[in-house]
Amino acid sequence: MKPAQNSEQKARRGRFVVLEGLDGAGTTTQARLLQRWWKSHLGPLFSTAEPSKGPIGTFLRAAMGHRIVQPDGARLDPKAIAALFSADRADHLATEIEPALASGVDVLCDRYVGSSLAYQGLECEFDWVKALNAPYPEADITLYLRVSPDVAAERRAVRKNAAELYEIDQFQRRVAEAYDRILQPGERVFVIDGERSVREIQRRCREILLERLQGR
Repeated sequence: MKPAQNSEQKARRGRFVVLEGLDGAGTTTQARLLQRWWKSHLGPLFSTAEPSKGPIGTFLRAAMGHRIVQPDGARLDPKAIAALFSADRADHLATEIEPALASGVDVLCDRYVGSSLAYQGLECEFDWVKALNAPYPEADITLYLRVSPDVAAERRAVRKNAAELYEIDQFQRRVAEAYDRILQPGERVFVIDGERSVREIQRRCREILLERLQGR
């Protein structure tokens, strides 16, 4: 006879899904739309984003928005920013993501390690940034919304909010190339044409999630 399973053994661990892409790729829009659909098709969901809403993430968001600068008005050092992203990620995982996954709740995160590699990996030594983020668990699924830098720039241009630290067209072109190197299609990474309509992109995201997660 098989030993009886207790409630902990029966509990399903949540699935960790990440959205990645350039500023203007539409990750935030797609994450918001997925929230409305996820619970009725895949189960409980905790939706979040990086930088997080925790203390380190709040500091980072202020730095990204040019509200925290050096005494002389200069931006924070690139290595300091990379380290802050890593520290925020450690806190985010410990306080929100891992507890949700352990309780059986799926997690959808707008940006994760891929963003650090694509963005901070350009300003700092790539291997150093990679090592800084090596301890963090890989997402079960990464949905990379791939758009051209020109399309992303057009989308950013219609926003009413001020441009953030990395929202510079020339830099975004380099980020696009970095993303293409880092997020190759594979077992856990899915590249989606982010230049299609919002509805078509959402449909493709749902198809992938249903195929990979339903029944697991």
